[in-house]
Amino acid sequence: MTNNRKTEQMKVQQQLAKIHHNVKRFQGQLKDVKPTPEFIEKLREVMEEVEDAINVFKEEQRQLYENLLKEEKVVTQEISAVEKKMEIWARNLIVIPKTASAKGSSIKPDNVLVEIAEFEKFLQQTGRQGGWDDFDHKNFLKVWIKHKGKPSFIDEALQYLVGRTQEDIVQHEQWYQEFLFLEKRQKEAIQKWKTEKQQEKVKLMRMQAQSEAELDAKQQAKEEAKRLRVEKERKERNFQLQLWKKEKELEFAQEKEKQMKEEAEKMKRQRKENQRRLKVKKILEDYAKQKKEEEEFLQLESQMREQAEREEKQRLVAREISRFQERDFHKLEFKLSEKQMKNEMRDEREKRFAKLKEKVEAQIQRDPSRLFKPTKGWEEHTKDVGKSDGGPMLYLPHRAIPSWRKGI
Repeated sequence: MTNNRKTEQMKVQQQLAKIHHNVKRFQGQLKDVKPTPEFIEKLREVMEEVEDAINVFKEEQRQLYENLLKEEKVVTQEISAVEKKMEIWARNLIVIPKTASAKGSSIKPDNVLVEIAEFEKFLQQTGRQGGWDDFDHKNFLKVWIKHKGKPSFIDEALQYLVGRTQEDIVQHEQWYQEFLFLEKRQKEAIQKWKTEKQQEKVKLMRMQAQSEAELDAKQQAKEEAKRLRVEKERKERNFQLQLWKKEKELEFAQEKEKQMKEEAEKMKRQRKENQRRLKVKKILEDYAKQKKEEEEFLQLESQMREQAEREEKQRLVAREISRFQERDFHKLEFKLSEKQMKNEMRDEREKRFAKLKEKVEAQIQRDPSRLFKPTKGWEEHTKDVGKSDGGPMLYLPHRAIPSWRKGI
């Protein structure tokens, strides 16, 4: 089993490595994509190869798990069957010794149980295949049966049993010989026990037949006495039955008379109840009529009160409306007067401004030649001021004249 697990592990690793290699190759080709039909066809082939490898791997794993589940189910059923068998043997261990000792059997069931227990103990220690797997054990049995247990089978068994040594095969043969011996002894013991039980059963049946013949006379006498007793009891039961019928008829007549009286009383009570209901109904109708009149009066009074309240509200609303209108009128007058005052102030301000404008306004003649004449400041600057006591001025710094103003 260890070798099988290692082999399976290596196989799975190889398959996964192959799938990983194909995926890496596909990723590498995607880095340099060329939009050509040949390249796309190549990518499709690689993808199909990866997909096929993954599907094959999944299918193998699925089959493997299905086989494992089937084996687990079979093993579970075998374990359940063995447990049931052991429970049956445990019950037999309790029942068989008592039965055999009670009947005086010459064969001790304990000896049979010991043989069965030894065989079961042997199976529990070594299993039904001596610790080998099912495949190796079947190959061993095939070769062993072929050679009828002769030592010459070892050479051929070594060819079928890979991984098994000659010592392993010899030990397994010894185990199988002991297995056959214990199984045969168990079968013989069980058959012997069944034969003895059958003999005891025949003997018991003969003893029962003799005892039945002896008890026939006593049984007939008992049956006759029983018949007479049954006949007497039947007559007594019939007499008691007649008395019971008469009592029941009398009770039925009394019960019927009682029911008739109760019906009469019930009808009388019903009439009284109907009269009382009529009176109550009339009282309720009068009360409902009076209640309705009171409600109508209260409703009319409520309507009149609501009408008065509405009229009072209308008067208050009219008074408030007039007050608001008067207030709005005063506000409007105030706004109009304020607007008129502002207009007067604006007109006054415009008049003053016009007077000031007339005072400062001068008549200036248009002279375009003034633009080309030097200004008063420039004339003063260039004017000859004569000699000074400080001596001649060798250099007078001044600002540069722009090129666009040179020659003007």
